[in-house]
Amino acid sequence: MLPFDDTTRTELDAAAFRQLLKHLDDHKKVQNIDLMILADFCRNCLSKWLVAAAEEKGLALDYETAREYVYGMPYNDWKALYQAPATPEQLDALDAIQRNKKADT
Repeated sequence: MLPFDDTTRTELDAAAFRQLLKHLDDHKKVQNIDLMILADFCRNCLSKWLVAAAEEKGLALDYETAREYVYGMPYNDWKALYQAPATPEQLDALDAIQRNKKADT
């Protein structure tokens, strides 16, 4: 746990999250499927987590608005500009991870 009060910790968390979004924006070549394979999350997960965090605070935030924030543009625009088709190897790796998750439950 960080040795700071809750407000300071929240500010640091927010700054780190903004830096993560900038890093992902600067590295658009990193595909969501690569993130899912390596880290079990992607840009869409971040969007869903934002929506859930807003709901916990009693705030309304729809998924598409959250996605636009995370992607820095409408998702369909980002997808058209930067999303490459998944390779068979990527699909196999993701499928293996998902099978392992099901086996663990």
